[in-house]
This record gives sequence, C-alpha cells and structure tokens, in this order.
Amino acid sequence: MPLQETAVHERAVLVQVIHGRMDVDEAADSLQELARLADTAGIEVVGQVTQRRPLPDGAYLLGKGKLEDLRAACVERQANQILFDNELSAVQAYNLNKDLDVRVLDRTEVILQIFARRARSAEAQTQVELAQLQFLLSRIPVLEAQQRFKGGIGMKGPGESRLQLRNAPMRRRIAELRKKMETIQARQSRQRDKRQWPVVSLVGYTNAGKSTLLNKLTDADAYVDDRLFATLDTKTRLLRIEARRLLLTDTVGFIRHLPHNLVASFRSTLDVAVQADLLLLVVDASHPRMQDHLEVCRATLAEIGASQVPALLVLNKCDLPGAAENVTHAAEREPLAIPVSAHSGLGLDTLRLAIVEELKRCCTLWRLPSATSAI
Repeated sequence: MPLQETAVHERAVLVQVIHGRMDVDEAADSLQELARLADTAGIEVVGQVTQRRPLPDGAYLLGKGKLEDLRAACVERQANQILFDNELSAVQAYNLNKDLDVRVLDRTEVILQIFARRARSAEAQTQVELAQLQFLLSRIPVLEAQQRFKGGIGMKGPGESRLQLRNAPMRRRIAELRKKMETIQARQSRQRDKRQWPVVSLVGYTNAGKSTLLNKLTDADAYVDDRLFATLDTKTRLLRIEARRLLLTDTVGFIRHLPHNLVASFRSTLDVAVQADLLLLVVDASHPRMQDHLEVCRATLAEIGASQVPALLVLNKCDLPGAAENVTHAAEREPLAIPVSAHSGLGLDTLRLAIVEELKRCCTLWRLPSATSAI
C-alpha cells in the first residue's frame, strides 16, 4: 500500500554516515539538502547525528555506540522520526525500526512522500504510486528461510513462500500501473508526432528556478515555491520569439542520489526532455555547490537518454550574493553559458536570442512556415 503522508507536527532527527572516500563537503551539503526535503515534507528537524567510519555497518549502518547516541537524541528532542541521508537496505531499515521503536525513513522515502503530496495530474499520481510500490517491495527483508507451499501433482519447483504470496497483490498492481503508463506514453508519443512547433524543455536541479523562468518568459502562472520539488507535473506554455512560436515545458527537478526506480517510474514525464528539440539546463548560480548540481543534472540526463539533445546552460539567480564567483568560473569552463535572473528579468533578452540561434542550427521545425505566428 502507498506510503502515508506526513503530518506537520512530526519531529525528526537527521542521520548521516560518512564512509569510505565520501567527500566531506559534499556530505555536509547533502545533509542540508535532506533538511530542506524534510521541511518540504512537513517534518520539523530537531537535531542531527553524524558518524564517520571506514564501512557502514551491515545491520544498522551506524556503529553500536552511535546507535545509542541516536536513541538518546530521539528521547531528548522528543523526535518521532529518524531520517537517514544514506540509502538503507531492507535489513537495516527493519532492524532500525524494530530496535529504536521510532519510524525510520531514508532519503528516498522522504522524496516519495513529497512526490505523493505534490502529484496533481492522473499521470503524476500513477507514477508516484508505481514508485512507492516498487520501493515497498524492495524493503521487505528476507530474514529467514520461508516455509514453502507445494504445488499440486506434477508441479515442479519448491512452491511459493509466504513472502511471495504476500507480495503477489503488490506485483499485480505494479503490472497494472506499468500497463497504464505504457498507454499514457503511447498517447503522448502520438501527440508529439503531430506537433507543429519546436519544443524547448527546462531541466535542472530542483529549486533552480525553472518555474519562475517559465513564468517570466511566457507570462504564465505556474506554481512557484522556495522548496524542493515545487514542480512535479509537467507544464507546457506557448512562447513567441521573433514572430515565431515554440512550446516551453517545465519538468520535475533533479537531485543527487535520485533512485533509479524513481527515474524509471517518471519516464513519461522525463521523456519530455528526451524528445525536446532544445534543453535549457538551469542551475542556481548562487549555490556554493553549483558545479556538483550541474554534474548531477548531466548524469541524470545521460541516464534517461537525453545527453545528445542540444542544450544551453542557463546560470539563474546570477544577481544573488555568491553568484558572481560561480558565474566567472562557469564562463571559463562553459563560455556559452548564459547568466540570467528569472526574478528580475536580467539576461532574458540574451537568452531569447540564444534560443533562436540554437533552434536555427538544430531544429527543422523552427524553419517551417507553421512555426510563424500570425501578425
């Protein structure tokens, strides 16, 4: 069954284990990001526990001493949840929930809760349910040999275990949802084949300002919030440039450690980027880890098969404190990067010209008469 939505009064302690060759600064930024995810999910963060160790503990992720520190922190802060920045195995999640007697979630579960809250369209809700069921199925630990129920005369194999019998309804529902998503994807594909205008897709790290940029360029009213994953449903608006028309789409944001199953479940949404004529890769130029965010975005685009789509790098929020140095460094590595401020409108004329020039170069539809607006 789907994960339950969180309540506003929930209080959580954040936990992170830094192990192996993990970058300490990146780990610190990841933990701050988890705190923002918690806020978006309606969870109050009341403390945090971190540990450095060569390898994570197979049973609890944490060592025994730090586990007791975590137990004490939950009692002291009256926390009723523990949020792990690390991905937990099925056994680790089972052991932690059982021994700490507090609800334990990892980063993936928090993201799923946010997605469940933000999904509005039937397509997004289907994708969220599919991702939730696949996650729940992976979280059922096989802790001991399961009793098997033999088949009838002539049946081969050891039969079915209680675990298999219990999971059967979830597997059937997953199959139904996958079939439903295939239908949605086929319908979208037919619609794309009939389109008359080029498609430019906004992609990038979550909270980079894609929705604000969509609103500013098209005079739209897409929902904007200073929280992670404010946009979940794809939004498409008409944009006119130089007496021509194009479709500008806003997509769900990327984030580090985005689970593969989640990417797969949101395939139909992310296919907007795969099928686009041009990508606007938007990053927050004021963020101290901007380069890391850019690498995460490009890795995700490669995972979904969109790495070969022509792209313009857009450095948003370039007027905020801390952005100047990032913009300077980015210009050295990416000389065609375009600094803008979606909030103030700074640099948007330059961005429009760059979109035109790139579409002239790479898009046949842009050169067709059907792309011309009536004047």
